[in-house]
Amino acid sequence: MSEKRLYNFSAGPAVLPLPVLQKAQEELLCLPGAGASVMEISHRSKAFEPIINGAEDNIRKLLNVPANYRILFLQGGALLQFGMIPMNLFGKELQTVSADYIVTGSWSKKAASEAGLIGRINTIWDGKAAGYKRKPVSSELDINEDAAYVYICSNETIEGVQYQQYPVSASASKVNVPLVCDASSDFLSKPVDISQFGLLYACAQKNAGPAGVTIIIIREDLLDRSPDNIPSLLHYKRLAENKSMLNTPPTFALYIVKLVTDWLLNDIGGLDKIDILNREKAALLYAMIDQSGGFYRGHADKEYRSVMNVPFRLPSEELDKKFEAEAKSAGLVTLGGHRSVGGLRASIYNAMPKEGAVALRDFMADFQKKNG
Repeated sequence: MSEKRLYNFSAGPAVLPLPVLQKAQEELLCLPGAGASVMEISHRSKAFEPIINGAEDNIRKLLNVPANYRILFLQGGALLQFGMIPMNLFGKELQTVSADYIVTGSWSKKAASEAGLIGRINTIWDGKAAGYKRKPVSSELDINEDAAYVYICSNETIEGVQYQQYPVSASASKVNVPLVCDASSDFLSKPVDISQFGLLYACAQKNAGPAGVTIIIIREDLLDRSPDNIPSLLHYKRLAENKSMLNTPPTFALYIVKLVTDWLLNDIGGLDKIDILNREKAALLYAMIDQSGGFYRGHADKEYRSVMNVPFRLPSEELDKKFEAEAKSAGLVTLGGHRSVGGLRASIYNAMPKEGAVALRDFMADFQKKNG
């Protein structure tokens, strides 16, 4: 059993801030004022109320969420949202409306496929032919004026492709079509103008907490689209009316979300500060890749490189495997690429300290000297 924390580059569930883990450890047996563990108390108790309300208040502060948006804490991950979004936002006109999807990688492709089981979708841009190396620009997008919504994924974790800006937002606004965003892997990693989205959601297990809770930020007028004939736990309006407690929410996961957002506000100083730190970490790794003379090869086009996920390859699969094994021995773990594409990938979410990125950069330099 390892007695030392390693640098964990997992894409998710991912590294959590050390102060958060220490606080959870301190309070695990007995939540102050509760006389029991947070995992043992009722979600409707006075002890739990400040946890769920505090998590929401923190997210509102961090993102300056407008008053006409509701925040929901749900379960089921992004995969459930792939279906819930069309179920609710197609509204009562399921047979006569469609939605526009912008496919920039594996997760938006999966979202489009799942939505197609519910209703009609139009793929208005697909980066497959170019190997999902970039995002589209506004001039490439022809949004249907009668679309129920336009769907994007802000950051594709597998391909390491990220919107640095949201070029679709201006185009969507022009035709008054709500913009829906899967922000699972860059949520709370930088400031974002929530008002440009009709709905933005994220799984917590990248930047906001552990696996088990999905955070939805939805404009209130869109809640009225939810048709009556879908189950209550899939119904945004009913979930909002019951303040995410239509059934028992993931209480421990929400407790950690509260601690993580406390950390972002109080220890880090907000999203402007964490954005600077994240970009510094990414710059270290991309500089190493760019200066390696082709020994390390990144995936995404430079202007669309992800600040959160850095996928790369070496000259051969054998070297990929050797790199991963030796990195593990050096305390740099879970660097394998996604099973669907192979290669290597370093996920450097909010909680990855800069020292971890420096250690990986230095290991990359040393590995190239020995194997280049």
